[in-house]
Amino acid sequence: GGVVYHAQYLCFLERARTEWLRARGIEQHGLRESQDLVMAVRSMQVEFEGAARLDDVLESRLWLTARRGASFELAQELWRDGTCLLRAGVKIACLHAGAFRPRPMPPWLK
Repeated sequence: GGVVYHAQYLCFLERARTEWLRARGIEQHGLRESQDLVMAVRSMQVEFEGAARLDDVLESRLWLTARRGASFELAQELWRDGTCLLRAGVKIACLHAGAFRPRPMPPWLK
């Protein structure tokens, strides 16, 4: 139908989070290898406000809203030409890579 399928927005949000971390010098693969740390989405609330069309150029906005000992929360938005298409609240858990159990965030990561 020429519009972006609703599940694809989750991929856009994931890519934005990865690039946000990378821009801060944090490589997720490196965290796993050197710190036995992975970050996993614990929950997500998504509000669709408009539809993106195929070949649209989207702008992603992301900011930290809360930080705890073993988790943090982000607000994310996707925009096209000054119009917000999607708003999301995302909770991220820090886990031991090997056991997938919660673990505290290293102090340098906070």
